[in-house]
Amino acid sequence: MNAVTEPDCVFNTIPDGGICAPKGFKACGLRAGIKESAKKRDLALVYSERPCTSAAVFTRNVVKAANIIVTGEHLEKSGGRIRALVANSGNANACTGARGLAAARRMAALAAMRLGIAPEECAVASTGVIGVPLPLDRVEAAMEALAAGLREDGADEALEAIMTTDTRKKQRALEFALPPGNPVRIGAMVKGSGMIHPNMATMIAVITTDAALSAPALDKALRRAVNRSFNRLTVDGDTSTNDIALVMANGAAGNFPVESESPAYEIFAAALESLCVDLARQMARDGEGATKLITVTVSGADSGEDADALAKSIAGSSLVKTACFGADANWGRVLCAMGYSGRDFNPETVNIRFRSKAGEVEVCRNGAQAVFSEASAKKILLEEEIEIIVELGNGAGTAANSAAAGTAWGCDLSCDYVKINGDYRT
Repeated sequence: MNAVTEPDCVFNTIPDGGICAPKGFKACGLRAGIKESAKKRDLALVYSERPCTSAAVFTRNVVKAANIIVTGEHLEKSGGRIRALVANSGNANACTGARGLAAARRMAALAAMRLGIAPEECAVASTGVIGVPLPLDRVEAAMEALAAGLREDGADEALEAIMTTDTRKKQRALEFALPPGNPVRIGAMVKGSGMIHPNMATMIAVITTDAALSAPALDKALRRAVNRSFNRLTVDGDTSTNDIALVMANGAAGNFPVESESPAYEIFAAALESLCVDLARQMARDGEGATKLITVTVSGADSGEDADALAKSIAGSSLVKTACFGADANWGRVLCAMGYSGRDFNPETVNIRFRSKAGEVEVCRNGAQAVFSEASAKKILLEEEIEIIVELGNGAGTAANSAAAGTAWGCDLSCDYVKINGDYRT
């Protein structure tokens, strides 16, 4: 295991770990025929053998897919006791009216019947083309085999079944200790490549843990983690209709139940945040048509909220993205993106640097061009991972002061993005 050190705690990464790394979770993924491809899996099931405490965060888009509405209903009816998720790719089941809602409810009921649980204990997730009715008959025909195929090593298959334009499998698992010293695990899988922007993204994030937590503690930890990870992520400025991040905690590790105001909560919340930040970075790196991962850090702001907004504005700028794609050190686009962020700052005190494993170069000093080598800057921007570092100089904060610094993740905007989305439906 590779140790990742955080303040006052150590999280061990479980190689190749995903949603089945915590005790008591099983998963399966198979081909139901929802996608046109005869080879790709498109239906997934995740299940906890024990009852769970659960929490979820959904898209803020006013237009919500049927699965979002139904899962919200089930969380309320079950009192936050979701212990299974059935998910499909190839069809978003969004903008499908009453027929779509009936299909989402039927998906949950079919899975619940096979698992011997109540329908409201099953969440639903869908991703794919919007406005097309879900082929429910194919889901029904595949459900028996899906439930029968649940395995403790089924994480990879389930992940494959929720992928659409993703080119990489995105998953992670951590192990750490909670009082009275019990080892606990958090595992996760996520899909997302396009239609990704803060306030969630076109993503399905499924998080499992064998830790025991109270419902308020789990909900608080999830919202904190999402705000510091997925809500700092942008690929193309579009927030989808189907976004969901669901966490299920079954308590199989046997730790003392974690409450929201305790040292144990801080450990768990930090681990969950670390997990989600890693997944958000993986999503940015796998953005549709992307060739580069871009990390933007803004420091010296008057508040953390200001720093976050500025960082997101830079990461979301199409002109900054295209400059990174072309390895063009066009720092003026960075400053311009800051200017329409809606946050106050003094342009005349801004410093900007570009950094990668090829080196670092200052391109802007006090709001004006610094003396730098274009060749050196280009070499830095040709790398697959780029950092844009902005120092405002107008606040009391520094990069070491998290209250006055903010980070966002994004990717470059390439010609392939247009090709992928130009004929996505047809």
